[in-house]
Amino acid sequence: ALLLLHPSVLIADVDCTVEQDLCGEFGVSGYPTIKYFTSETDKKGESYNGGRDKAELKKFTEETLNKGCQISAVTECSEKEQAYVEKQKSKDKAALEKELGRLQGMAGGGMAAEKKQWLGQRIGLLKQLVK
Repeated sequence: ALLLLHPSVLIADVDCTVEQDLCGEFGVSGYPTIKYFTSETDKKGESYNGGRDKAELKKFTEETLNKGCQISAVTECSEKEQAYVEKQKSKDKAALEKELGRLQGMAGGGMAAEKKQWLGQRIGLLKQLVK
C-alpha cells in the first residue's frame, strides 16, 4: 500500500514475511517497523518512532521530510536559512562541496534533534548551491 501525505514524500508498505531479503537488507527485524530515508540518513534509513496514525505521520512528514527551503524562493525561507545561504553564496563550488562533505560526514553521528534538523537543512541548501 502507498500513502501520499505530502507532494514530495511517498510512504510505502512492505510485507517482510514476503520480502525477507529486502527487509534484511535494511535492518528490519521487528514488526511493524517504519523507516524513512533522506539525504541525512545512511543507506539503511532511520527508524521512525513517532505516532502511527495519519495525523502524526503527516505532522512528521511536514516537519522533518518536507523539502524545506528552496534557493529559488529563498525569501520564503527562515531568517536563519536566508543568512546561511547568503554566507555560502560567496564561496566557490569546491568550497561548497568540501563543506557539504563535512556536514554529510556528521549526519550519521548522534546529536540533539534540533541540531540534526539544522544539519539536514544546511545539507539541503548546500546541495542546491552546488548545482
